[in-house]
Amino acid sequence: MVQQVTRGIKISVETSFEGTLYKNYNMQYAFGYKITIENNSKDAVQLYARHWEILDALSSLEVVSGEGVVGLKPVLMPGESHTYKSGCMLTSPFGAMSGYYNMINLNNSNTFKVAIPSFKLSAPFAIN
Repeated sequence: MVQQVTRGIKISVETSFEGTLYKNYNMQYAFGYKITIENNSKDAVQLYARHWEILDALSSLEVVSGEGVVGLKPVLMPGESHTYKSGCMLTSPFGAMSGYYNMINLNNSNTFKVAIPSFKLSAPFAIN
């Protein structure tokens, strides 16, 4: 598990290898990740957007941005947390992801970015 705190918001990431499949005659590697967002600040916050940089060891960097996470824009009161699961497909058994969440402080309407720590994606069978 990797963790990082930005302005009192703690991000924890756990990864898993989900398996392989063929798509358009190419091998694909499926990875899952579980993210927990903890509000350790004194203010209520809302996550309204995310930005991901997905690096596949055999191809170029993919950038994904959009609203919310898995269709939600969670509001976190002080001391609350939100956990969700998602995943990605790679053409290689190795890769990495990093990014940030766009958040708004609901007490003063200020927006800020919360860093998502870089985490590795690796298929267990490919590691020596």
